[in-house]
Amino acid sequence: MDALRRQLEPHFLFNTLNGISGLVREQRNDAAVEMIAGLSDLLRRVLEDGGSQLVPLAEEVSFLESYIELQAMRFDERLKVTVDIPLEVYGALVPRLILQPLVENAIVHGIGKLVDGGEIRMTARESEGVLSICLYNDGPAVALAGPDDRTGVGLSNARSRLVMLYGAGSSVELHNGERAGVETILKFPYRTAV
Repeated sequence: MDALRRQLEPHFLFNTLNGISGLVREQRNDAAVEMIAGLSDLLRRVLEDGGSQLVPLAEEVSFLESYIELQAMRFDERLKVTVDIPLEVYGALVPRLILQPLVENAIVHGIGKLVDGGEIRMTARESEGVLSICLYNDGPAVALAGPDDRTGVGLSNARSRLVMLYGAGSSVELHNGERAGVETILKFPYRTAV
């Protein structure tokens, strides 16, 4: 877990610092200062974690919303995010920091490539003891090598972490939409703290 986090955190940090740098170059200094404060808050939350590998989905979504607010400062109105999660699955235990790198991928490789920006949609559902979390962005399609395609730090880490925690009872799938867009689907056993 520590090795995966050491790989993930610099990736997130460097992308965010590049975003701040872009705001400074555009002379959007107030937005850059807000982004630095947001980054500071996110890093504090990461460093203060209690060491637990699993957290309630509600906590993970709260962290993700803070990250999205940070990115919204950079993208202005070019970034739209919709979260559709029924209240009854907010208690599901999920790996800590599993969603942020996937949303970061959707922003960097999807929405960031669209002149007018785009949308990210996140859903989560439980069915027959399996939690499915879907992240869709309406950006350009990606080249897929197959079901075990390991493009990107976020996808590679997500796969490794889910296998480590759940073994063969988990999966990470990446699909291109029929016309456009990319969907990432995580599936793993549905568990709660109770």
